[in-house]
Amino acid sequence: MEHNLDVLASIPSLTEWLDAHVPELGKGPLRTALLHGGQSNVVLTLDRGEQAMVLRRPPAVPPPGAENGVLREARILTALNQTDVPHPVCYAACEDASVIGAPFYVMEKVGGWAPNLRDGKIHNSPPFDKMPYVYGIPFAIVDGLIALANVDYEVIGLDDYGRPGNFLERQVDRWAGQLASYKDCYGYQGRELPGYAETEAWLRANVLKKEVRGIIHGDVGTPNMMFRPGPPARLVAMLDWELSTIGDPMLDIGWFTGSMRDEREPHRVQGTGLYDASQFPTQQELARYYCAGTGRDMADFYYFSVLAKFKSGCLMEYKVAQAEAGHLPKETGRFFANIVLACFRDAADMIRRMP
Repeated sequence: MEHNLDVLASIPSLTEWLDAHVPELGKGPLRTALLHGGQSNVVLTLDRGEQAMVLRRPPAVPPPGAENGVLREARILTALNQTDVPHPVCYAACEDASVIGAPFYVMEKVGGWAPNLRDGKIHNSPPFDKMPYVYGIPFAIVDGLIALANVDYEVIGLDDYGRPGNFLERQVDRWAGQLASYKDCYGYQGRELPGYAETEAWLRANVLKKEVRGIIHGDVGTPNMMFRPGPPARLVAMLDWELSTIGDPMLDIGWFTGSMRDEREPHRVQGTGLYDASQFPTQQELARYYCAGTGRDMADFYYFSVLAKFKSGCLMEYKVAQAEAGHLPKETGRFFANIVLACFRDAADMIRRMP
């Protein structure tokens, strides 16, 4: 609850800021409650007697780039208000850390249900916890990715949201550099990562020649999605946009399908086992659905699957580093240590089975 106490100590300054920037919240006494105290962001509810809203800010010990990520997230959510992409409305953002101790933004409190991660498994709301309803959840998420990929990012004012050109050529250096940064950030000396070197070398040698640019969500997964009540599965909002950028949006489908079954080996368990993949479509089923909705080439899918695994492994190793430095519980570090190993192992396996 320490994150909530930080905001509660700032109630007067936060109230003054809300009066000026978020009149939709109302004018009554401000009540706050901790909704989620994650390692990437802290989420609190705000209530002044009108409609409830949500405040997002970095945690007390933020991962690299978290403060800038919060403000980027606010910008893209505001831009997406002009589109049909399922997302929460952003009402206002604050760069001034003196208001509550960190940058933050205020967004819509989305109704519906979200899958819950408990005991290392994804638990869905009835009737989506069983077949045939669970089967439609990934397709509903891909519907959101299709809508996102088809947005003209320049028209909605995001022309400078990402670096221009050569997105895929930069990716290996981007994520290898992220991995290397944990030594300076946390004093982390690293560990052996079987499959890393093979994956890095393959990605450098097989960069796709064509450049497709669009909005990338960056962290597509069931825990970051909100669904409407009642079947069939319908996506109401994609959350957690702090890793979003401009680049090739097909990276999102590679990321999302990483732990799902490969139709070439349907009985083989992929990735981390966060959910029962036997109830979900295969990687290829979802990729074909995505390609049909975006006009993309299915032949590129395997490249993005390998790149997504590489990105995921490099990124999530920071939680291992934080646990080693004492910023996170040791069991959290062990949990993510196994996920990272699975990422690089599966990426190397994909390369060896490349069609």
